[in-house]
Amino acid sequence: MRKLKLYIATSLDGKIARKDDSVDWLPDPNAGEDYGYQNFLAEIDTLVMGYKTYEVCLKLGEWPYEGKTTYVFTRDVTKPQIPAVQLISQNPVEFVKDLLQQEGKDIWLVGGGEINTLLHDAGLIDSYYIAFIPIILGEGIELLPEVRKQQNLVLTQHQVYENGLVMLYLEKVSS
Repeated sequence: MRKLKLYIATSLDGKIARKDDSVDWLPDPNAGEDYGYQNFLAEIDTLVMGYKTYEVCLKLGEWPYEGKTTYVFTRDVTKPQIPAVQLISQNPVEFVKDLLQQEGKDIWLVGGGEINTLLHDAGLIDSYYIAFIPIILGEGIELLPEVRKQQNLVLTQHQVYENGLVMLYLEKVSS
């Protein structure tokens, strides 16, 4: 069965973007280290994200997820979109439950915070791959804003990089 995996970077104070959605504080992706990203990409064939996160991805240049099926959640399916994505107005929890039952590789929950919380509270996230960046932003968009449900996790792997980034690989503990 497929798994839903949250692979995301966060500041030490739990922010995934600045207040203005900027991610200028993230390490330079062209600096030579990929933090396990290519291995992760090989495990997935589908992405889900919120529309704000989609807009941030578009600002990064060429669409970085060619060849992957990408679903973007929005209440307004008439919003602009590129051909590589499908806008989804269906309830994200129900939509992802259906996706998890389909054949395929694992599914990447790209973000943002609201969709992270929604799918976490529904108990649908199987793996949390969190890159902690050694910075405190103060203000910004939270990794899991207003999370309501406790989820016990087990650390399966970790990696510390020379620039101070710490990558944690956590799996959901079944209750």
